[in-house]
Amino acid sequence: MTPSHQRTYIGRSVPRLEDRPLLMGKGRFAADISFPDQLHMRVVRSPIAHGKLRGIDTSAARAYPGVHAVWTFTDVAHIPPIGFRLTGLKELEPYRQHVLARDHVRYVGEPIAVVFAENQYTAEDAAELVEADIEPRQVIIDASSEPGFFDGTQPTETSVLRKGYGDIDTAFRNAHAVVSLELSIGRHTGVPIETRGAITRYDEQRDILEMHGAAKVPHWNRDQIAQLLGRKRESVQLYEGHVGGGFGIRGELYPEDVLACYAALKLRMPIKWIEDRREHLIAANHSRQQHHKIRAAIDSQGRILGIENEFFHDNGAYMRTHAATVPDLAAAMLPGPYRVPAYRAIGHIRLTNKTPCGTYRAPGRYETTFVRERLLDAIAAKVGVDAIEIRRRNLIGTQAMPYRLGLETLGTEIIYDSGDYVRLLDKTLAAIKWNALQEELRARRSKGENVGAGLAMFVEKSGLGPFDKVRVEAAPDGSIEVITGVASIGQGVETVIAQICADTLGVDYTQVRVTHGQTDRIDKGMGAFASRVTVMCGEATRLAATKLREKALTVAAELMQKNAEQLTIVRGQIMSNSERHGPSMSLGDVARARGGGLVAEDQFDSAHMVYPYGVHVAVVGVDTATGAIQVEKYFVAYDIGKAVNPMLVEGQILGGVAQGIGGALLEEFLYDENVEPLSVSFADYLMPTARETPPITVLLSEDAPSPLNPLGLKGAGEAGVNAAGAAIASAIDDALGIPGAVRQLPVSPQRVMAILKNR
Repeated sequence: MTPSHQRTYIGRSVPRLEDRPLLMGKGRFAADISFPDQLHMRVVRSPIAHGKLRGIDTSAARAYPGVHAVWTFTDVAHIPPIGFRLTGLKELEPYRQHVLARDHVRYVGEPIAVVFAENQYTAEDAAELVEADIEPRQVIIDASSEPGFFDGTQPTETSVLRKGYGDIDTAFRNAHAVVSLELSIGRHTGVPIETRGAITRYDEQRDILEMHGAAKVPHWNRDQIAQLLGRKRESVQLYEGHVGGGFGIRGELYPEDVLACYAALKLRMPIKWIEDRREHLIAANHSRQQHHKIRAAIDSQGRILGIENEFFHDNGAYMRTHAATVPDLAAAMLPGPYRVPAYRAIGHIRLTNKTPCGTYRAPGRYETTFVRERLLDAIAAKVGVDAIEIRRRNLIGTQAMPYRLGLETLGTEIIYDSGDYVRLLDKTLAAIKWNALQEELRARRSKGENVGAGLAMFVEKSGLGPFDKVRVEAAPDGSIEVITGVASIGQGVETVIAQICADTLGVDYTQVRVTHGQTDRIDKGMGAFASRVTVMCGEATRLAATKLREKALTVAAELMQKNAEQLTIVRGQIMSNSERHGPSMSLGDVARARGGGLVAEDQFDSAHMVYPYGVHVAVVGVDTATGAIQVEKYFVAYDIGKAVNPMLVEGQILGGVAQGIGGALLEEFLYDENVEPLSVSFADYLMPTARETPPITVLLSEDAPSPLNPLGLKGAGEAGVNAAGAAIASAIDDALGIPGAVRQLPVSPQRVMAILKNR
C-alpha cells in the first residue's frame, strides 16, 4: 500500500466538519426556529424568595389585546412534578418542582403563571399585568445553618449522603498530626452564550408532538415529556439544532419545556419560548455552592492515613433532574489521585430559597479538587516540605492499577482503570521548567512584586454508560451516515465520530455525516453529559462500522468473484489486498447492488467509567493595593488515554480553563438578606473575557490508554475546569507568602484585602 492508502484519521487534528454552516452564518439555533401562526410564551415569575401563594389575578392580562391564554397552576394541576434523571434517591421525591407554583413560592424567578400571545412583545406586556398575592414567609439563605421546613412536615435537609471505607477512627487515633480546614465554594454556573428555548407544535394528522431546541439528553427528555403528559413516547419527538453551549446547564428538562409542550397540545397552535438573560440568571440551574469541614490524619512524613469530610451542599429551592448527583460525586471523587487508606464523607443536601441547582462542568470535582488540594498544601505546610514532594509521597502508583477506590457514584463502582500519576507530574515539571520558574518568581518577589505559582492534581471520571447505540448507513451515492442518540453541545461530535467511522470503514472522514439529537431517527440514546460521547458513542460507532464493512466486503466478494478475506476498503473503494492497480468498486456501487443501501447497527455497553487525570499550574500576580488578581499564564497536562482529535481536545481544555478562572476569581451569584438575587445581569455577574484569560499551554499525554475499550479512549470535556480553582488558590498563597490564605472561592478583590488585613 502507498502512504495514502495507509492514511488514518484517529489521532489527527483534522478540521471540524460542523463549522461550515456556523462560519457561513447558517447556524440554526433555537431562536431561529419559527412556525406559522405560532404563539409566544412568557413566564410570570415570583418576585419574592419565599411565601404563601394566596391568589393570582390574571384578568387584566387575559383582556389585553393579542393575548390568547393565561395559565396558573389550576390549568396544569394534572401534570406531575418533573422527575429525576440521575441519582434519584427516593427520599428526595417530595422536593421535586411542579411546572407552575402550586401554593408556595420558594425562590425569586419561580414560574407562577404563563402568558400566550400573538408576539413576544404583547406576551411580555401582558405578563406584567399579572398580579400575585403572596404572603411572605421566613427565608433560608445559608445551607450550613440549622435546617428549616420545606412544607411544614418535610425538613429542608432533604438527605444525608454517607460514603466511606477503612477504619477512619483508628487512623485519627494513630495520627502523628491532624490537619483541619474549613473551605467554601461560591455559587456559579455555566451561563452559555445561548439561553434556553423551546419551540413546540402538535401535528394532529400524525398525532406527533414536536419540540425543537432540544440539547444534551433528547431521548430522556422525550420519554419524560411523554410520561408527564400521558402520551406514548413514540408520539413525542425532540429535535436538536445548533447549540450555543451546554456545560451541564442547558438541555435538562425544565418547567418551561413541559409548559410549552402541553400548550401546543392544549391550544393546538405552535408555541415559542426563548429565555432572556435575566430569566436565565435567576431561573436556569445554578451549581457549585458547598461548604466543607475537612480534616486529614497524617504520619510524620505527611503521608495520609485517613480523611474525613463533612460538607453542606446548597441545592436551592427544589430538587431538579440531577437530584443528588453533585453532592454524590463530591463525596465519591474527593480522594483524587492519592492513597487514602481510610475515608469518611458526610454530605448534607439542603434546600435554601435560591435558584435550584444542577450540574456544571466537572460537577462535584471542581469543588472537591479545590478542597483536597488545599488540604494537600496544608499538609505540606504542617510537615514543612515542598507541596510537590507531599504529593509525590501520597500519589497512587502505577503498580496499583486498576485501583479500586472502595466507593460508588452514579450507580457504578469507582475503579481507576489506568494511570501513571507520577509520570504526568514529572512531565509537567519538565515542560514548564519548574525550578527555573521558581527562580524567576523569587527574583520578581525580591523586587517587590507579589507573584506566585500553584500546582494541583486531579482524577476525572468520563465515559458514563450504560450504553450507546449507533446505526451506520452507506448510500448508493457513496455517502456514509452515522445516526446516534448522543447530542452535540459544541464539543465536535460530528468530527470525532466521523474520524472513528472513517478509519474503521476505510473512507474519507469528510464523506461521513453524523446525525444526532433527532429522536425520530433512532429509538434510544443517552445524550451528551459526563464526558461520555467519544468513549461510548465512539466505540459503538467502531462496532457498527465494522459490521457494515464486513457486509460490504461480503457483497463485493460475490460481485467481484473473490473471497471477502482478499478484499479491503481504501478511501471508499473496495479492492484486492494484493493487487495495487486491480479491479475495484465503490461502496456506493455495493449499496446500489443491495437495492438501496447498506445498513448496520450496534450497541456498546459499559458498566464502568474510565478515569483520565491531569495537572494544572497557574502563575498569578496580586496587586496588594487593590486586591486585583491577574492570572499571567496557565498550563494543563492531561492524560486522555487516546486523543481521537488532539486539536479538539485542546480546545475543550482551553474553554474549560476560562470557565475555571471565572469560578475562581469572578463568578458568583450573590443574594441580600431577603434572598433577593443581586446577580441578575452581566454588570453584576462577572465573567472572564479575553483580558482575564491568560496564555494557556496544553500538554496531552497518552501514557495510560483505557483497557475498557479497544481504542483506549477517555473523555476530555472537564479537564480544563477541574483543578483551576485549586491551582489558582495555591498560586495566590504563594504570591502573598501566606500558606493557606485562600479558603473561599471566588477570590474577589474584597476577599484578598480581607486576607491581607487579617494576615
